[in-house]
Amino acid sequence: MDVKPDITHDATGTYCPIPITELAKVMKKVEVGTIVELLADDEGAIQDVPAWCQTTGNEFLGYKEEDGILHFYVRKTQG
Repeated sequence: MDVKPDITHDATGTYCPIPITELAKVMKKVEVGTIVELLADDEGAIQDVPAWCQTTGNEFLGYKEEDGILHFYVRKTQG
């Protein structure tokens, strides 16, 4: 996966629902079209992030795991 994020937010060391609440806070502050990279180490986020995107209408671009850290990519599509 070769996505170039505009902003990275580190939510490692937190557990459900904190990575999602952190993502929601960041998404409120950025412009439509911005790609946010969320770093997390909670395995629950693998289901939570795409579900949150589906609920909010933002675009889930995918994720990768690197050295035990999950990198999620979300594009803001809603004003």
